[in-house]
Amino acid sequence: MNNIILYTLITLLAAALYSDPAAAQPTEPLTTVELVDLSRYVGLWYEIAKIPNRFQKKCAANTTAEYVLREDGRIDVLNSCFTADGKKIRAKGVARIVDTATNAKLQVSFVSLLGMRLFWGDYWIIGLGENYEYAVIGHPQRKYGWILSRTPQLEPATLDAIHLLLREKGYIRDEFVMTQQ
Repeated sequence: MNNIILYTLITLLAAALYSDPAAAQPTEPLTTVELVDLSRYVGLWYEIAKIPNRFQKKCAANTTAEYVLREDGRIDVLNSCFTADGKKIRAKGVARIVDTATNAKLQVSFVSLLGMRLFWGDYWIIGLGENYEYAVIGHPQRKYGWILSRTPQLEPATLDAIHLLLREKGYIRDEFVMTQQ
């Protein structure tokens, strides 16, 4: 009986010592960029990579997001992509600013019933190129993530820097899947 307990303790200790720390659930709260100039942020973005999710499961290629600033301070969102059989899919939504001090925490809704928005998802800007040439989008629980660019591809060095940022923010690099553009 004592051998079983000893074996169990050794196994648990070995698992703790040799486990990948990046695979552990992050304990630090997700941080955003310090400030987002919404007039520079709006426009067309190409999806470079994402953590696969249920609401984009039909998207096979050429995924984009277009943001348009509205007079009421919200942002119109038009996401589009092509399915594996070449059909274009579009999803219209709206984003609202949650943190007006930084404009880096938004919530997005694609579900409307009689003009009322029922479900809102967190959309936090956690990385941003100096010239708004790329953006990294996260979720407080790190369930979702996107790498966006103003161009259909990013330079390998830029993508490497973004992957480093994601790791520093508690994301697991292998969860991100490159988007065919």
